[in-house]
Amino acid sequence: MSDDILDEAYQRLHHTGPEYEGWLSNHGPMAVEALVRHGHGTRVHRWLDDYLHRLDERPRGLRPIDDWRAALGDPKRAGDWLAHFDREVRERPWREVLGTWWPRLLPGIAAGATHGVIRVGHAVRVLRTDGVSPERLAELGQALGYWAARWQPVPGAGPLTGRSGVTEALAGLPRIPERTGGIRERLGRLADVPEWSDAAAALRPPATPAEAERVLTELVHRAGLDYLRFGHGNPVMLVHAVTAPTAVLRTLPALDRALWAPSVAAAWSATAAVTSVYAPPAPAARPAITAAAEPAEVFARAARHGDAHVVKLADAVLEAHAATGDAEVLAAAGYAGQLI
Repeated sequence: MSDDILDEAYQRLHHTGPEYEGWLSNHGPMAVEALVRHGHGTRVHRWLDDYLHRLDERPRGLRPIDDWRAALGDPKRAGDWLAHFDREVRERPWREVLGTWWPRLLPGIAAGATHGVIRVGHAVRVLRTDGVSPERLAELGQALGYWAARWQPVPGAGPLTGRSGVTEALAGLPRIPERTGGIRERLGRLADVPEWSDAAAALRPPATPAEAERVLTELVHRAGLDYLRFGHGNPVMLVHAVTAPTAVLRTLPALDRALWAPSVAAAWSATAAVTSVYAPPAPAARPAITAAAEPAEVFARAARHGDAHVVKLADAVLEAHAATGDAEVLAAAGYAGQLI
């Protein structure tokens, strides 16, 4: 990976806020990390030249975060949270910061339409696999700050108590009847769906850390395949049913193993909720897609497309393919490219 290009991109992006136009998520840090990782660093600065103009300035803080519980989920404190985590990642080892805050933030995994956890997953992957730099530490801090500011639980989510495997649990998800509005409005309707409480807990809880990793891998894989069946219902938002659990899976190796099982439960709640509020009741026929022969070409097509969601989905399904060997999941990236 080209370290200089990514760190330069982070420098440019860290003058901007985590959201723009009200509450749309800033996808820049996530997209550029994926582009650089997959060998498309030469596209990054041109991509940023086009993307940066739509972003807002980084919000200023009001006062220090003293009572963190009271400040969770308060977007007016976004600047305070960013400043708080700037200090945290400068003064403490990043794994220690992550280990402290992951269990605090995890119950609010719906934050920013799941972009809080997704951005953290990208930041952790860089630090864990490519090493530490001031810019990468700052990116982890901004990602955690965004998650904290938009902290939002999935209604009805809790410990897993079911007996279903991933495929069966996904197949049993209900749909909200009124399919209008943004994700916050849609999530609020889940509590009124009679089948939701059972479906939210239907997945069999993993008994060991190894099983937790296996279940998460399968969840990403099956959610990727489900994008081929349901992605037409909302091509952008249903990407997050794949990328949110991918972010959790990427973060597991940096966490204490005692956190792996609750991480699976939270990842499942995110995928289940996004599916229930955006996927149509009936699947579409298998889309006609000319699949790329090689994973590298799958990502190259996504990079040429340029949309951040297409890039991030390609990044996720390449990992699912590497873990499972199933080439069909790669077609989800091409399908997203057609739909978006």
